[in-house]
Amino acid sequence: MENNKIFIFLPDGIGLRNFAYTDFQVIGLQENFDVIFWNNTPFDLTELQFKEIKILNSKSHPLTEIYKNARKQIELNLNIRRSKDKVYDTYRFPFSYTTSSKAVKSLLTQLLSFTHSSKYGLNRIRKKIKQEERKTLYYYQSLEILRKEKPAMVFCSNQRPMTAIAPLLAAQDLGIPTATFIFSWDNLPKATMAVETDHYFVWSDLMKNELLFYYPYIQESQVFVTGTPQFESHFERGNFLSKTVFFQQNKLNIDKKYICFSGDDVTTSPDDPLYLEDAAKAIKLLNAKGYNLGIIFRRCPVDFSNRYNEVLQKYSDVIVPIDPLWKPLTSQWNSVLPTKEDNLLLSNLGEHCEMVLNLGSSMVFDFVSHNKACAYFRYNQKKRSDKNWDLFKCYQYVHFRSMPSKDAVLWINCPDDIAGIIEQVLTTDSLVVENAKKWFETINQHPPQNASRRIWNGIKTIISKE
Repeated sequence: MENNKIFIFLPDGIGLRNFAYTDFQVIGLQENFDVIFWNNTPFDLTELQFKEIKILNSKSHPLTEIYKNARKQIELNLNIRRSKDKVYDTYRFPFSYTTSSKAVKSLLTQLLSFTHSSKYGLNRIRKKIKQEERKTLYYYQSLEILRKEKPAMVFCSNQRPMTAIAPLLAAQDLGIPTATFIFSWDNLPKATMAVETDHYFVWSDLMKNELLFYYPYIQESQVFVTGTPQFESHFERGNFLSKTVFFQQNKLNIDKKYICFSGDDVTTSPDDPLYLEDAAKAIKLLNAKGYNLGIIFRRCPVDFSNRYNEVLQKYSDVIVPIDPLWKPLTSQWNSVLPTKEDNLLLSNLGEHCEMVLNLGSSMVFDFVSHNKACAYFRYNQKKRSDKNWDLFKCYQYVHFRSMPSKDAVLWINCPDDIAGIIEQVLTTDSLVVENAKKWFETINQHPPQNASRRIWNGIKTIISKE
């Protein structure tokens, strides 16, 4: 390898979990790569003894946000035409008119999406984004860094951020190969692609097919199926504390068995505290029958609201909150960054809890990695805080269509179901875990613990061709 310098570009904190807090960097060094994190997060990676180059100015062109938002609307319009499926309308967010600036952006976005909703119109918008970003100081500073450092490749940890566009364009304009990682299982149907790179790394063959369907300009040869590093910590036995130590650290009752309730953000589940209360009532019923159970409540890492307080206080005898170990570096929600310690905490929750209750998240895969079942809530609360919100919309999303025909989760169709489902998990061997494993194999390349190594093999393949 003549040039072994690889830039791991972190446009935001999302990539930390996959690429800084796993063995990804260690494996890269073992493969004789010079791994440098091009870091646009507030986190200081030198604390982990990583090489890093800080990005000091990541300001995009003022028009890019409008073009990017219009691009999303156009792609969703084209997806509806291509598939004859209205589900893509559910991925749109309401336009905001709360300030004059937001109103102007919303109106321009709507105008552009109306006048450019065709393959040719989309291409024009894509070109405009690149034109505007090439005018920015951010782009020219990226060129300067890349000319000085001369990396063999720039690998972007996340395809979504607008702040990823200029540096990747700069690399491409200098002839440096680029790649991006599709960071979540539900991203592609939502039209979240902000960047265009030379190569794409995806979780599975399913995601590869989605990528080629939604983005016809991408060729199959540009796509690498690797899996995601986010589940690797579940398969490292050295991460697991003994039950005694874990329970002592978190002030848990060693004589109890615990059910994990994994919270959602307020947008995904505005009535989440009511589901937590329903679960607490079910636990009380089971304890009255002779069980000795409790709930570990893990809130959504970016939810700092007080909306659970009343329930947590009322059911303090059965609910123990264990907060995610994320680090708020500023008051903004998008600067709340994951930590390596939270990866370990999540692995131990999967190891030491009996099951997880949730509303439609990928926690099903975290827990099935420990051979534990997941139950999804599938009913609306009678007193909804938001009358326009409907839980059933969640399960209509495209990524749930990847679930095997046989149930890979247990379905909670009403509050009265919860106790029976928990009892079923505690007393019988359920096929749901085996079905969840098959679902996991569908959405993520197996074996899951080798994702980082497969990514490095892909990087090696790319730079060997240059």
